Amino acid sequence: MTTRVLVADDEALVRAGFRVLLDRDPGIEVVAEAANGDEAIALTRAHRPDVVLMDVRMPGTDGLTATRRILGDPRLPGVRVIVLTTFELDEYVYAALRAGAVGFLLKDVSPDELRHAVRVVAAGGALLAPAVTRRLIAAFASEEEPPPPAVETLTAREREVVTMIADGLSMADIAGRLRMSPATAKTHTNRAMTKLGARDRAQLVVLAYRWGLARVPRTR
Repeated sequence: MTTRVLVADDEALVRAGFRVLLDRDPGIEVVAEAANGDEAIALTRAHRPDVVLMDVRMPGTDGLTATRRILGDPRLPGVRVIVLTTFELDEYVYAALRAGAVGFLLKDVSPDELRHAVRVVAAGGALLAPAVTRRLIAAFASEEEPPPPAVETLTAREREVVTMIADGLSMADIAGRLRMSPATAKTHTNRAMTKLGARDRAQLVVLAYRWGLARVPRTR
């Protein structure tokens, strides 16, 4: 099955570069390009891509606003957004993750990393494994909030799984450590997401940091 991608960036050369890199993968197809947030919203509604690569700094309607509108549109339930940035710790990325984006990529990402990221996100994953991504999420999620009552409804196993996800472990890694099948690990994850009101694993990690289910990793 082909993964359909929309690339949103105000620089034509950047869009063209990403298109070339992605189209080299026979399992990925770039279905549209957008030069600003308004175009990104309109073209996402028209083409319904699986993944949107969204630049955050664009003239007019920026990528953050576009991300909020796309992910808040009930007509686009399957669309997943990866934000693009030039800087590792960009304040816009914080807000994009809060809005529901599943992760972010630096614009100097390698071709293989770019294609891998698109495949992971299209399959329902989140870009949480790289240390810089965990550091980014931890940076804004460390704004402490009192945990809601829903946290107390998590079982001990669900808490354990959530903590491991926040540490960047994959379902296979978690299954291996806890001596369970990947399907069982995924079941615990889905139950925790339902109880905490997280729409995906990225938001689950944010909530885990914010509500004390995971420790903020140290940065150097």
